Amino acid sequence: MGKYFGTDGFRGEANKDLTAIHAFRLGRFLGTYFHKEGERCRVVIGKDTRASGYMLEDALCAGLTCSGADAYLLHVTTTASVAHIARIEGFDCGVMISASHNPYWDNGLKLINRNGEKMEDEVINACEAFLDSNEEPPLATRAGIGRVIDHAAGRNRYLGYLISLAQHSFRGVRVGLDCANGSSWQLASNLFKALGAEVYAIGQYPNGENINLGVGSTHLETLQKHVRDFHLDVGFAFDGDADRCLCVDNNGNPVDGDMILYLYAKYMQEKGTLGSSGVVATIMSNLGLFRSLEKLGIPCEQTDVGDRFVYERMQQTGYILGGEQSGHIIFGKFATTGDGLLTALKVMQAMLGQKKSLAELLEDYEKYPQVLKNVRVSDKQAVLSHPDVLAAKAEAEKKLGADGRMLLRKSGTEPVIRVMAEARTFEKADEAVEKVLSAIKDSGFTI
Repeated sequence: MGKYFGTDGFRGEANKDLTAIHAFRLGRFLGTYFHKEGERCRVVIGKDTRASGYMLEDALCAGLTCSGADAYLLHVTTTASVAHIARIEGFDCGVMISASHNPYWDNGLKLINRNGEKMEDEVINACEAFLDSNEEPPLATRAGIGRVIDHAAGRNRYLGYLISLAQHSFRGVRVGLDCANGSSWQLASNLFKALGAEVYAIGQYPNGENINLGVGSTHLETLQKHVRDFHLDVGFAFDGDADRCLCVDNNGNPVDGDMILYLYAKYMQEKGTLGSSGVVATIMSNLGLFRSLEKLGIPCEQTDVGDRFVYERMQQTGYILGGEQSGHIIFGKFATTGDGLLTALKVMQAMLGQKKSLAELLEDYEKYPQVLKNVRVSDKQAVLSHPDVLAAKAEAEKKLGADGRMLLRKSGTEPVIRVMAEARTFEKADEAVEKVLSAIKDSGFTI
């Protein structure tokens, strides 16, 4: 991580941590960095529904065009659609303007390379240096000045791609969609209706300030109630930029990313399409996922938290399925990043292909009680290396034994330490977390 870019882009409060000047300078950098003699740089841009997105989009476009680059606007769309269009239409790069699951007053700039992947560290480092410099590249003049181009057709092409992946008609299936008042507010309903589903949508009335507000994948209880109230067959909840998807089964129970990985890996194994491949999960995934996959003989790799790390490990291992408990799921044959809409399609495929409800698909999955608590600190690294904190963690791990585990990690986007424990019982996990939290609070670094 650098001064501006964390594990998932440049994110912060709009016009405080992330300003229109930053967006303009980013446009200047991209237009200059990707300039090729005799050929225009082309950048595809999407945004979610935050009010500040228009300000950042305009500033970014100004920086690009005055540097001689063309900006292609997908308008309100998903992160995955920007990645898809950047890859299939040969753009030099893509930018998604979103702070994902954060509140509306935050925003962010995610950089995507020409292959639809998270931007390489080399480019991010060069961008960081440019943002902190007084460098002013030459301005384009006359016919060299770039243009801003409406590219809503790219968004429609992405929707068409998703529709083409469906292997079953959804006719007769009652589906709940929680669009988080975000990027998926139109795309999700259009997708499921096109495939024949009976759609019951919530979180599809964005006003610039209600993104993620009591809805979406960070407030799954809203969709749970919706599924129960309308007796729906399944529910899907997306986050602000729709790169995550969590589910609700037909009984109104939550289904997280680990459970999605399990049910789809098992489905692929039974169909014979998994082969010798396995699953890439993160260190935050539930112990139940690892044990359940082990029973099926499906190998599982662990990596650090962040879908970019999951994707990198998938590339290294050749595995075609990976993701996070939070709902970032990557289907390697079809996408290069987490895609909430694609995830919902694949869960439907598993249900319809096996003629089972989501609850039935997860009957043999054993989820370990997990306790996760966050504490705000002034120095994350100092806390993680503090001897009293390490001693408390070691003592908690010893008490948990082989039937549990303990994890401390720093957030990639906030001044937060995450303390997580899993055990056979909730009480044991909570006790372990509280012991470590007490040591952190005594360290003097909490804020």
